[in-house]
Amino acid sequence: MDLTKLQDKLIAAARSRPPGDQVPYAFEKRVMANLRQPLADAWSSWGSALWRAAFSCVVAMLLVMAWSQASTRTSADLSQAFEKTVLAAADHFDEDLQ
Repeated sequence: MDLTKLQDKLIAAARSRPPGDQVPYAFEKRVMANLRQPLADAWSSWGSALWRAAFSCVVAMLLVMAWSQASTRTSADLSQAFEKTVLAAADHFDEDLQ
């Protein structure tokens, strides 16, 4: 059905009956104002949610990084432990070759 014809029929039917006393003042203006509001953009909703999530992830990353830095200061040096582990595997490999 053609929307303009439907709109014309609805407007004609509404004009044929005067508003009653039960209708609040400026009711039609409130209805028309709500009809003309643009629909919410789905992409902008997703975009704002993802930006909030990205901010939360950055904050969580900084907190974990600070915690990691604080815990490595109290324990043995991580670089030394890493080097010993890598060289132990290399020494074991050299022993197998001989």
